[in-house]
Amino acid sequence: MFKLQIGYFIGGFATGLILLFNFLTSLPDGKLHIIFCDVGQGDAAYVRFPDGRDMLVDGGPNNKVLGCLGKHMPFWDRSLDLVVLSHPQKDHMQGLLAVFERYKIGYFVRSDVANTTDGYQKLMELVKTRRIKEKFVTTGEQISVGETALTILWPSEDQIAYFKRPPLAAQGEALSNSVLGTSASMSDLNDASVVVWLRYGSFDAMFPGDADTRVESGYRGTELADPIVEVLKVPHHGSKTGMTLDYLNWLKPQLAVISVGSNNTYGHPTPEILSMLATIGSQVLRTDQMGDIEIVSDGNGWRVVSTKP
Repeated sequence: MFKLQIGYFIGGFATGLILLFNFLTSLPDGKLHIIFCDVGQGDAAYVRFPDGRDMLVDGGPNNKVLGCLGKHMPFWDRSLDLVVLSHPQKDHMQGLLAVFERYKIGYFVRSDVANTTDGYQKLMELVKTRRIKEKFVTTGEQISVGETALTILWPSEDQIAYFKRPPLAAQGEALSNSVLGTSASMSDLNDASVVVWLRYGSFDAMFPGDADTRVESGYRGTELADPIVEVLKVPHHGSKTGMTLDYLNWLKPQLAVISVGSNNTYGHPTPEILSMLATIGSQVLRTDQMGDIEIVSDGNGWRVVSTKP
């Protein structure tokens, strides 16, 4: 009996040490952590700011995002300060259903466009029942998280206004040339993707969702703080219409991360996009090859610290 009690004590003590170690190593370290989650054919990126606050950009097409959060968030943390939805399509949105059910959300940041799918309706019901605060954003708005600045480059107010108008046939008017990437069906929600430029010190990262060549000229050329963006999340999973060479020459990304599913039916990333990235000398990492991809920056330098073969 005595030996059994000693065994329980040692086991409990060891467990306590492990929990204490995990707690101490999960405290804010004054560095920015960006994790591009391996969620298959979709987007999800978890950001932990230097002061310990955090953000999720998109949720992927399924519940795999929960595994990413469980791996990279402190075990005791059950809240997300910001959740950004680039646009309400399944490959970016569906995983947020599980996230909103399991985590307390500070602010839900998105563009003011809607979808008619069951998934979107369920997400909006969760926002309502859990009383999650929403913030609709357009070009030029800024969100500060400690020393980290988030600037919204797209969509413009005109773009959002277009999506919220009645169908053109009912209006009997011509399509406005001032609105980019529009079509008579108004069905391409990619055109309203929230594009977020993140800056911490001299480190920059760009999260363009699925905003592709149809609208890139609407924000391409925005004057950034310096001529090089260290990390670019490649638009639209590496689709050939995801970006132009002019876009890459504007950003000059040192690292291009492609969030994409293994053996996907779309052929992403396409040879055209990989060729353009090679032309400008960007390092390319892909979630289908590397799993979760973690970037850490102290505001000056940066490094990749977590990949797998």
